[in-house]
Amino acid sequence: MRWVIVLVAAALLSTVSGCGGGPARPWRLVIAAGGRKAVYYAYGQGIARAAAAHLPGARPQVLATAASVENLRLVASGRADVAFTLADSAELAFEGRPPFTKQEPVVALARLYENYTYLVVAADSDIRKLTDLRGRRVSLGADGSGTELIATRLLTVARLDPRKDVRASRTQLADAATALRAGRIDAFFFSGGLPIPQIAELAKQMPIRLVELADYAAPLRKKYQAFYEEQSILASTYGLDGPVQTIGVPNYLVVNASMPDDRAYALTRLLFTRRDDLAAAHPAALYLDRRSAVSTYPLPLHPGAIRYYRETKGEG
Repeated sequence: MRWVIVLVAAALLSTVSGCGGGPARPWRLVIAAGGRKAVYYAYGQGIARAAAAHLPGARPQVLATAASVENLRLVASGRADVAFTLADSAELAFEGRPPFTKQEPVVALARLYENYTYLVVAADSDIRKLTDLRGRRVSLGADGSGTELIATRLLTVARLDPRKDVRASRTQLADAATALRAGRIDAFFFSGGLPIPQIAELAKQMPIRLVELADYAAPLRKKYQAFYEEQSILASTYGLDGPVQTIGVPNYLVVNASMPDDRAYALTRLLFTRRDDLAAAHPAALYLDRRSAVSTYPLPLHPGAIRYYRETKGEG
């Protein structure tokens, strides 16, 4: 499995104080994130730094992964403690539907922010709509990623067989961007927040265009579930000619259901009390809001998270 483990912080145990005034008992905090230049990874690094500074005994690490599906497997198996995931992937894990083989013990701490679905092509490409991908070379995202899931579903509702009707590859975002620039692929999908550094960098290296996908939100909701919503990417985000209408999917922060309540409480509290610090790692953290954070359907909230939300009900 392709992980890059980054030790973000490990305080000297002799200097970390707990509630009783003595050394805090060390505890592992492995955060399953995403690609090293993606929003999940930057957000995860922010959480790791905040945890190292403000949660006594925490020894955080950030894992670079293929994101949602892999992250859910890591948390379910106990190899990670916290994970970022898209809501549609989380539903499959919770219900035990493919690519998962059984119901996984995952619960949520919070709904974080919205992911935007990108279909990126060269500005002069004749690919103007999703169905124009027939017969084309297309990256569907990294194997085991949330991008791969939504790309496959989009092709399906557009009546394109991902196995037969497109020349599909499965690559990380950085590799897909390089391949598009080199002319080795015609298009690539990606699901992420705003902005995506690699896409912003690609837009500086070559003229690009984002294919509109919002018309497929309703068919996706009808065939799968109600997670998919119409969203708009502002032209200024990537220096485009105009805004692009696309599809949004919520992001959740999840843990194993067996996590101790006090730990889940502390992590949930950290998300809100250190939100400005997390936003310094990535501005997506600013979208965290108590009113929407509890909306993690179909995942239940962890009891520790519920306690935090009840204690802070009515706060801004």
